[in-house]
Amino acid sequence: MNLKILLPFRIFMEKQDVSRIVVQTIDGSFGLLSRRLDCVAALVPGILVYQTEGERETYVAVDRGVLVKAGLSVTVSVRQAIAGNEVEQLKSALEEQFLTLDEQEKKVRMSTAKLESGFVHRFASLQNE
Repeated sequence: MNLKILLPFRIFMEKQDVSRIVVQTIDGSFGLLSRRLDCVAALVPGILVYQTEGERETYVAVDRGVLVKAGLSVTVSVRQAIAGNEVEQLKSALEEQFLTLDEQEKKVRMSTAKLESGFVHRFASLQNE
């Protein structure tokens, strides 16, 4: 298989002759072999594992995104990715960077919702006057 990992503004990596890929989806771990049917999967923050012929497993921490398998081409599009050789380092980086960002996003969304509701209440009070 041919694996391509895309970030919003650049290609993170491209790898040829990949024999297997394992990713984390919203339904749990998901493995791909070259003969698997074409598919699409929603990814959650986790460790993507791939292996090429004759080499050991390689690990990439990925943020939320989408995986698309079409024929022998596997494209993973994520917001962030970090490559590494040690799983423990990637897990800690994953927790520190990707999951912390999710908490910040929640706070921003809550603040935005409060502003929007305040605007709606003020607008409604103007109409009632």
